[in-house]
Amino acid sequence: MRKITTLTDGWHFLKSAVSAEEAYKAAMRGEAVTLPHTWNAVDGQDGGNDYHRGICWYVRELSKNETTGDRLFLELNGAAHTCEVYLNGEKLCHHEGGYSAFRVELTEKLGEKNTLAISVDNSSNDRVYPQKADFTFYGGLYRTVNLIAVPAEHFELLKDGTPGIKVTPVVDLEKKTATVTVETWHNAPSVDITVNGETKTTERCAQFIIENVHLWDGVDDPWLYMATAKLSSGDEVSCRFGCRVFSCDPNKGFFLNGRSYPLRGVSRHQDLKGKGNALSYEDHAADMAIIRELGANTLRLAHYQHAQEFYDLCDENGIIVWAEIPYITMHMTNGRENTLNQMRELITQCYHHPCIAVWGLSNEITAASAVNEDLLENHRLLNELCHRLDPTRLTTMANVFMLEIESPILEIPDINSYNLYFGWYLGELEQTDEFFDEYHAKYPGRVIGFSEYGADANPAFHSSRPEKGDYTEEYQALYHEHMLCMIEARPYLWATHVWNLFDFAADGRDEGGKHGENQKGLVTFDRTLRKDAFYLYKAAWNRKESFVHLCGKRYINRCEAETEIKVYSNATEVRLYMDDTLIGEQQGETIFRFAVPLMGEHLIRAEAEGCSDTMIIRRVNEPDENYIFNKAAASVTNWFDADEIDPSCFSINDTLGEIRSHPQAGAIVDAMMAKGASERGDVADAVKDNPALQRMMGRMTMLSLLKQGGADEESIKQLNRVLQGIKK
Repeated sequence: MRKITTLTDGWHFLKSAVSAEEAYKAAMRGEAVTLPHTWNAVDGQDGGNDYHRGICWYVRELSKNETTGDRLFLELNGAAHTCEVYLNGEKLCHHEGGYSAFRVELTEKLGEKNTLAISVDNSSNDRVYPQKADFTFYGGLYRTVNLIAVPAEHFELLKDGTPGIKVTPVVDLEKKTATVTVETWHNAPSVDITVNGETKTTERCAQFIIENVHLWDGVDDPWLYMATAKLSSGDEVSCRFGCRVFSCDPNKGFFLNGRSYPLRGVSRHQDLKGKGNALSYEDHAADMAIIRELGANTLRLAHYQHAQEFYDLCDENGIIVWAEIPYITMHMTNGRENTLNQMRELITQCYHHPCIAVWGLSNEITAASAVNEDLLENHRLLNELCHRLDPTRLTTMANVFMLEIESPILEIPDINSYNLYFGWYLGELEQTDEFFDEYHAKYPGRVIGFSEYGADANPAFHSSRPEKGDYTEEYQALYHEHMLCMIEARPYLWATHVWNLFDFAADGRDEGGKHGENQKGLVTFDRTLRKDAFYLYKAAWNRKESFVHLCGKRYINRCEAETEIKVYSNATEVRLYMDDTLIGEQQGETIFRFAVPLMGEHLIRAEAEGCSDTMIIRRVNEPDENYIFNKAAASVTNWFDADEIDPSCFSINDTLGEIRSHPQAGAIVDAMMAKGASERGDVADAVKDNPALQRMMGRMTMLSLLKQGGADEESIKQLNRVLQGIKK
């Protein structure tokens, strides 16, 4: 019989890069901790200088009762990022990769008394991914650590963290059957394998036919079967599996079980305010409940292997998953072996999950690295490895916006996606539409998706005239309104994933009124507050429960005599009341807008299909500075109104490309930009060597470029006066 003991208590933690011998001696002076544990639960989220990256130790005595059994293995389900295991002073293993499980056998090294010491290291190096990315690299034993006792004849436990069993269902939709192949690895002469009530005795592998197969059919019907393998010694393993068919069409997008099934969803990081990445099952389940409330049918689990418990939840809830390794941002010449190892472990450990549709090779890997032969070869090897280990799934990658669509790297995976932030980091919202239209027109035979898009929002900041970069909840909502329409008009996008479902820790950030957080989430880091944009997607995607949501609840004090009240709902008709008086009724879909006069303090109520929502707004004389992120910049009114500009002449409202098409206007702008580039040589070089970025900049207005470049108001006005003197 197999016995699994979870080692939760009894650990002593040393936040010190000492030797193994010193760790043993100092253990009793260490901090008593329980697992899961990360030492960056606080410092990895506050953006301060005390963020600790280095070697730390976990030391624990093993009792006699815990070490019984013919063979004893230690299982670590998440040790970030490099780990070494010592038993009684002897080093037993070294593992590189902070997101996958691995095991080490203890049997031959056990003594009368047994002390376990585990060093975990999240410091910088040149070989273990990730090393450069916009999220916190938590250190610690942040998932469960188990002792697994098995008989002498047992299923394989060591190779790539294998579960010892592999299930491959192949569905024939016309015949309504599934051929299920079950493979096992063990050291016994035979094994009994059971699927759907049928048992076969075999040496290693067996095949089963399921008639009238019950399909795993997404969020509506995620049916799961069970495969069990048992040895005569009593050792037993099992796994759930689902029978389904995934495919992609370059013009029609994603298909599930032979029918069009547009994948619309979000991305998720595995951390939580105050706990870091040391999450419990209850934390994972709470996240899944929010995903189901939103109505998403797909998740991109970024940027690494997630907990098995969460893949299980995706299986159970019918969520289609993009799974990937942390090969991100920066290609490292010495990191090739690590990318292959992490991919092999990801596929080996997660193969049986029916929720997983694609394996992600990398994310924005060209953001800080040139597309050279070493990088391309790394991706070819990863792609080949994926297809060798799993010929049933497609490969993909998430490409950074400035990657040329002609780049040879796009030819390596089966399908592709792009991370685009037009309308936030640079450019205008409409450039996202233009990008996909251009890509699809040039490569109509390629499958393309939208792997990241978003805008930061601090729920404390608000504006009646939101604009890019103000961190207001209102701008985030406008941004996503545009993107939702853009996506719905392009059914060829195989999958779209909002970045991100939750705010998350990014130790290098200090912006938008918060330290150490990326605030692009639709929900706050602590999960207590759903931003307005969350309800936009809920209105578009969740058709199972009626609801109505008033936007701007936190924007109470307003200066304008007439204000816009916006409502998100999945109903087709919304009624709006002010102080219990009906002031408007609209029919429509998803977004409803009402103009409301402001004279004092008012109670606003929205109703739709038996649901209601309320909020209070009031008229004030001066802008409430608590709502303004950057008071100095945000207090400046719009510099140029349409009636001040002669449309027959050039102005800063024209795009860079339009201005450059005129010799005189173009020369003026180029001279000004050249002067600025001499002060920012690194940026200028990046633009000069990147035709895709040059094209994107050409589509941006001069005003947008200047503001993003930090130009002062007087310089902008001066350029506008010069351009207004040049006839188009």
